[in-house]
Amino acid sequence: MTSQQPIYILQEGSQRTTGKDAQRNNIAAAKIVAETVRTTLGPKGMDKMLVDSLGDIIVTNDGVTILEEMQIEHPAAKMIVEVAKTQEAEVGDGTTTAVILAGELLKNAELLLDKEIHPTVITKGYRIAAEKSQEILNKIAEDITHKDTQRLKEIAMTAMTGKGAEASKEHLAELAVRAVQQIANIDNDIEIDLENIKIEKKAGAGIEDSELVQGIILDKERVHPAMPKIVHNAKIALIDSALEIHNPETDTKIQITDPSQLRTFADMEESILKEMVDQVSKSGANVLICQKGIDDIAQHYLAKKGIYACRRAKKSDMEKLSRATCATIVTKLNDLTPKDIGMAMLVEEKKVGEEQMTYITGCKKPKALTFLVRGGTSHVVDEVERAIKDALGDITASIKIGKVVGGAGATEIELSSQLRKFANSLSGREQLAVLAFADAIEVVPRTLAENAGLDPIDSLTELKSAHDKGKNWAGLDVFSGKVIDSFSKGIIEPLKIKTQAIKSASEVAELILRIDDVLAASSKEQPQMPQGGMPPMY
Repeated sequence: MTSQQPIYILQEGSQRTTGKDAQRNNIAAAKIVAETVRTTLGPKGMDKMLVDSLGDIIVTNDGVTILEEMQIEHPAAKMIVEVAKTQEAEVGDGTTTAVILAGELLKNAELLLDKEIHPTVITKGYRIAAEKSQEILNKIAEDITHKDTQRLKEIAMTAMTGKGAEASKEHLAELAVRAVQQIANIDNDIEIDLENIKIEKKAGAGIEDSELVQGIILDKERVHPAMPKIVHNAKIALIDSALEIHNPETDTKIQITDPSQLRTFADMEESILKEMVDQVSKSGANVLICQKGIDDIAQHYLAKKGIYACRRAKKSDMEKLSRATCATIVTKLNDLTPKDIGMAMLVEEKKVGEEQMTYITGCKKPKALTFLVRGGTSHVVDEVERAIKDALGDITASIKIGKVVGGAGATEIELSSQLRKFANSLSGREQLAVLAFADAIEVVPRTLAENAGLDPIDSLTELKSAHDKGKNWAGLDVFSGKVIDSFSKGIIEPLKIKTQAIKSASEVAELILRIDDVLAASSKEQPQMPQGGMPPMY
């Protein structure tokens, strides 16, 4: 009798998890990620302190920042991190909402799997519910335009509530709205490029000392102390090449037979640099911003001609300067003409904190601005910057889509209520998946209540009762524990936060639920997977 020879189809050391084990492991990993950021949601959410291998510290409650810094290894958990990254890229806010929603959808799907409902039935139900959710959200949303300054301010303040910048949220919200309104291109189509808002950070002073500059602040000082410190009616040249003598690319030997030849070489070099400076002066420029280096001799001649110069400016800063001052970035110095020169009312060197910075202000209708963020320490400044980015993203999303919804959990309760009514019109097992989806959406108001130390069951019951009476925007005031009209209280969010979060969360939940076989290759560099599943995530 011949014995059966074992057949190996995978390389040695590979691990395979199949069926329910694979599903359970993936769902467990996703739930852990969601639980990690869940406590940061809402005005009373807590912060996380993240310490990297070098000892650098980040203190934040920004979902995507937390997940990126955690360096998650588990493949299914990485897919949840992608949800946060997509939300950040598309809207700039709502990352925590998207992640906890994805985790809750998978948690509810697990209960359906326990009832022997097939994963494809669940994913089909989730897809139906996600499509219906988009329809409901668009129906209940309120209109907004770029002229609704007060509403836009409320949106910015809602985005900053619960962040490190909350104490000065009114001042920062006003600056954020002004910034977006100024760079917005409202012609046939609304175009807003947040790249045109430069955020410059400096520790020192207080958050309330943050300011919006109608122009650009460069983290650079003038290159020579003899140059003027202040230039009024500045004519600005932007140069993308070095004001230096280039060294030959290959090794070159020069044989000198007479000491006077050495003098000639030095004079020649000086005259070339002087010619470069004359070229700048001839164009009428009295301010020079150079992307590359400026030779010491060139600095001397620029100072003699009373030209204010900065060197090694970042490419992104050069582009913003071009938009703010209407100057053309010139690559070849010989091509510089008066037409390429930009204008600003004032260029001056100011001391901010411990460093000198160049302020270029008073530009006519600047399409690029600078948001100078101040705060007591570098950690505070970093968190304020994240809060401002969230606010800018929310304002932009509101203006672009032109629709907003109430915050404080009001939208989720209304959506959940309408999805339940819709589920009753379905037949078959998909109905259970739609109901599970409706339950999952309630995780947002439930988490808001939990993080505020309120009873989540009582809070949800009161909210549902208010919505049943036709109060669409009934939300939870986490400070008083009472039900309020979120819209009239100014707790407003862009529609896109909700639509994008539901779209991303439902798609990733469907993707994870359809996985029933995990093959993980092993290599010498990577540790082998432990028996019984994917590597654990702590």
